Amino acid sequence: MTPDALAATSAAALPCAPALWWERPDLRYVGRDLHLAGRNLAELARQAGTPAYVYSGPRVLENLRRLKAALESTGLPHAIRYAMKANRHGPLLTWMKASGLCGIDACSPNELRFAVQCGFRPEEVSYTATSVSEADLAVLARHPETWVNADSLSTLRRLAAVSPGREIGIRVNPALGVGYGENQLLRYSGERTSKFGIYRDRFEEALALAASHGLTVRGIHFHVGWGYLNAQLPAWAEVVRECLWFLDRVPQARLVNLGGGLGVPHAAGDRPLDLEAWAAVIRDSFAGRGIEVWVEPGDYVVKDAGVLLLQANTVERKRATTFVGVDGGFNLAVEPVFYRLPCEPVPARLHQDPARAWAADALAPVSIAGNINEALDLWAEALPFPAVEEGDVIAFLNAGGYAAAMGSNHCMRAQASEHLLL
Repeated sequence: MTPDALAATSAAALPCAPALWWERPDLRYVGRDLHLAGRNLAELARQAGTPAYVYSGPRVLENLRRLKAALESTGLPHAIRYAMKANRHGPLLTWMKASGLCGIDACSPNELRFAVQCGFRPEEVSYTATSVSEADLAVLARHPETWVNADSLSTLRRLAAVSPGREIGIRVNPALGVGYGENQLLRYSGERTSKFGIYRDRFEEALALAASHGLTVRGIHFHVGWGYLNAQLPAWAEVVRECLWFLDRVPQARLVNLGGGLGVPHAAGDRPLDLEAWAAVIRDSFAGRGIEVWVEPGDYVVKDAGVLLLQANTVERKRATTFVGVDGGFNLAVEPVFYRLPCEPVPARLHQDPARAWAADALAPVSIAGNINEALDLWAEALPFPAVEEGDVIAFLNAGGYAAAMGSNHCMRAQASEHLLL
């Protein structure tokens, strides 16, 4: 047998690692170890301890550049205002500011202050909040350069009292919503009346109130849900068309803010959002109107750039269930429990080569449980999982957004570190 034939035969005999839907060039196994942004996550966990959130700065910028390119393809003036409620890690915000790719959307005075501390100028920040207090308004009065989206008639009236003559946007509610899959918990508007924005039946009243109090409405804003992907794009296009009704009644408008909600894949059947189709909706809706388009993504920018590293403290069979107990629970990432989102835990270090570790006959069902004393503190149930032992590190994917930022000190277990990889 020739050397070439021998090599071909040997290669064919080697087991091939199954395709893991979440792997990509910067998030993949190198040998038996999971790497993010070129760093060995098992080793990082050993050095930093667990629980630990780890974020890839390059992935964040890659996501921002991809989104910016889609907006540029519309031929319309545009701006990205990152929704910092998704992840407010200071070094990450500073990294974003240094890139020059985005501004900030804030939803509280403390977020506004912190964005400025991280280097963003007040005019690079938009402010979109609800149930706004007098103290909130006093802060906004000290930052006249910050764009404010008012979401109620009460806010309009009280904002005018402290910021007369200000140019503002109005958050509207089109009574339509979209979100990840059919998950109604992720829709900010729809058939059920929500607290967000001003509906059609009071929009003319809102415009009159603003004018009578010396405010100039120069834009509209809408945000109707979280996590939409390709299957929801037709519904999102319908939302945009509905919002044209509001825009047509503001002839002096110079911008429209499409909110956020752009999703990332959470499960094997999901596909990345088709930004070309998304941008086509924007172009077809607003071309020729002399309108600047703003978007305020959160998860799309940071979600898949982060992982949460936890240690398996216990591996034990109880009746017919094998439980893997880890050193962090829903206090560190609430979405799997409270929003019923798919969760993707994977070993940071495999006990076998990937081809064997992930083979179907090597997987066994486990339920991964957190360390919070609540019955619902389960990351996953009956999940086919590679071999796992006590002391192993498990990486929970898609932890870059709405994880640390929504963390709590429930059971006094809030001790988690954050790390930015550059």
